[in-house]
Amino acid sequence: MLAVPGLDPDNSPAMSTAEDSPTYGPLHGIRVLDLTRVLAGPWASQLLADYGASVIKVERPAGGDDTRAWGPPWLREADGEETGDAAYFLSTNRNKRSVTIDLGHADGAALVRSLAAKSDIIMENFKVGTMEKFGLDYDALRKATPGLIYCSITAYGQQGTRALLPGYDAMIQASGGLMSITGEPDGAPQKVGVAIADIMAGMYAASAILAALVERNRSGEGQHIDVPLYDSQVAWLANQNMNYLVGNEVPGRLGTAHPNLVPYQAFACQNGYLMLAIGNDRQFRSLCHCLGLPDIGNDKRYATNAARVGNRDTLVDILAAEFMQHGVAHWLKSLAASGVPAGPIQSVGDVLTDAFAGERNFVRSLARTDGTPVPTVSNPVNFSSTPVDYRRAPPALGEHTDDVLAEALGLDAEAIAQLRQDGVI
Repeated sequence: MLAVPGLDPDNSPAMSTAEDSPTYGPLHGIRVLDLTRVLAGPWASQLLADYGASVIKVERPAGGDDTRAWGPPWLREADGEETGDAAYFLSTNRNKRSVTIDLGHADGAALVRSLAAKSDIIMENFKVGTMEKFGLDYDALRKATPGLIYCSITAYGQQGTRALLPGYDAMIQASGGLMSITGEPDGAPQKVGVAIADIMAGMYAASAILAALVERNRSGEGQHIDVPLYDSQVAWLANQNMNYLVGNEVPGRLGTAHPNLVPYQAFACQNGYLMLAIGNDRQFRSLCHCLGLPDIGNDKRYATNAARVGNRDTLVDILAAEFMQHGVAHWLKSLAASGVPAGPIQSVGDVLTDAFAGERNFVRSLARTDGTPVPTVSNPVNFSSTPVDYRRAPPALGEHTDDVLAEALGLDAEAIAQLRQDGVI
């Protein structure tokens, strides 16, 4: 069995190096051992990395994270050659170091246990029961590290009749209710254009980990966090859940329209579409004046939001006819002058290349150690004194294996070479 020099399991977790978080983010000094792949887990760990944590991403030696192969498109080197890393992977793995370890090898599992003893947080999204096989489950690891925060992300949770079932975002969107309320009323159910069930589970996981860190500061104790994709999907249906529980009617598909607000939907203009978002009666009256329909604003059928919801179809027909009289730019300028919330329906390309994107610094470029530039979209959070740090491009597979094993576990070049020869790393 592999012996790791210098490892004392009774020690508190080692802190990340100053080099790994040079601008001292709010999570500086916190080490995350990230055993997750695909999206929900990596999304959460990327947030923690953005906030200054030192994130060690453990990947399979053969192929790594599944999303590295989810292309095209592929990242290209400066000379135009494809790197083999898909854009999908790049979207969720910046500010991390990649270490390749075979968990199925006894010495590989031992390496990860040693890294766990030097970490504050462990994240995993394997099927229920897999970590126990490797001796990497929470109950096994907490014995050496009582302050360990261990976050598991699964499809349906650690217990229950579905606990052993696999799950991907699209099937969770479907079974968790989202697709039943997404799409046109007379059309087929639709999934959202990004893997939102995964992303929201990742957001829940990140916030839960931060809450557990606060509790550890009080008690000194870590804990196990269970974040199921399915439960997360159901939880964030928000007002649609309550519409059913309070109103006792099953919500349906409304296209771009809102179930509780009218008018709150897309309208066609002469040369395109705009999105109107009326949130109160005052804004509705302003809209009516802008459209040259002042009488509509005071009509008892439409004067209040409740009345407008009850008379949705007739009101929308009236407004739709007016919006077709001019183009999108005309209406956006007029509506803005009237204080009416509305916006253009832009493509992703529009969003990332227009003047406002430059103003907000949405797109940044990070360089890999070989000089390959990698574009990334900024974290939207702005701290006043501990800013988000864009210190590392999404890593090449196994790029930091030697550095991490030497730094965290004290392994020398000979020991690392032997691990590589034995197929452990």
